[in-house]
Amino acid sequence: MLVLGLESSCDETGVALIDDQKGLLAHAVHTQIDMHKLYGGVVPELASRDHIRRVIPLIEQVLEEAGKTKADLDAIAVTQGPGLAGALLVGVSVAHALAFALDIPVIGVHHMEGHLLANLLADPAPQFPFIALLVSGGHTQIMKVTRFGQYELLGDTLDDAVGEAFDKTAQLLGMCYPGGPGVSALAEKGLSGVIDLPRPMLHAPNLDMSFSGLKTAVLTAVQKAPDANAPEFRANLARGFVDAVVDVLATKAIKALKQEKLKTLVVAGGVSANKQLRERLRLETAKRGMKVFFPPIKLCTDNGAMIATAGLARIKHMSQDEINLHFKNLRFNVKPRWQLKEAAADIG
Repeated sequence: MLVLGLESSCDETGVALIDDQKGLLAHAVHTQIDMHKLYGGVVPELASRDHIRRVIPLIEQVLEEAGKTKADLDAIAVTQGPGLAGALLVGVSVAHALAFALDIPVIGVHHMEGHLLANLLADPAPQFPFIALLVSGGHTQIMKVTRFGQYELLGDTLDDAVGEAFDKTAQLLGMCYPGGPGVSALAEKGLSGVIDLPRPMLHAPNLDMSFSGLKTAVLTAVQKAPDANAPEFRANLARGFVDAVVDVLATKAIKALKQEKLKTLVVAGGVSANKQLRERLRLETAKRGMKVFFPPIKLCTDNGAMIATAGLARIKHMSQDEINLHFKNLRFNVKPRWQLKEAAADIG
């Protein structure tokens, strides 16, 4: 089965082809970072317009790279939510128009389920069950994944997601959007322990997290610094921030593994590319005889491959009658505020 995956939930246009026998055949991503960094963050209207410009050429590019034609497609998987409504509508409308013309089904995919299953494209791939740490610009969650479609939320951020905290810290340090890569690179030049920042909810009895207080502590440190632009101060502050974030995430992830008596941790989302987080989680899991899995670096950010993978998995768990409901269905919609548990309920 050949599945085309389309992702347009925010500021990346992603297209990919997945074959259920041969795996990932081709994929391409266009990022809008250069456009949005002029404004310090994503501008929804500009994002939607850019998706319109990019999606068809990217589909053609991926098909050509894979040596396939539109007639070879068996299904289309597309991000239905959550995300920016206008951006989601671009991908969903293109998917349904193309599927209607080809008489093939369209499968709506939850964006975070795509991130969650991106690790199935890694070599080796993790096996169910596992604990998932989802860390991105809009989500920071810890979940127990028993099997495909069975997800239990164990912990969530009560305020800012990790990606948001990185972006806000980057702004305070005078850096451009997006903040994650820049703050991480700057932290490499700093020293641990020079600037000690709080670890919110580190010792809380549950698995919930909070990062707004950490962001405020960074602001306070900048305001009190004799010279906030000094390279040494900026590097040490970035190091203190990254160390605090990594401490919280690693502690909570290990606690979840122990609580659920599992040995496998899967990390997903854009922040899963963070070098310091990867190093710490590898160290902590290895000390305890556990395993940690990360998606390939090229699949950490939003991409079509993760959506195609999730779509293919959904098709495999559907009856033929259920699949038939997805043929020539022009009453499509998008779900900007879609909860993953609601998507999981569709599988049963």
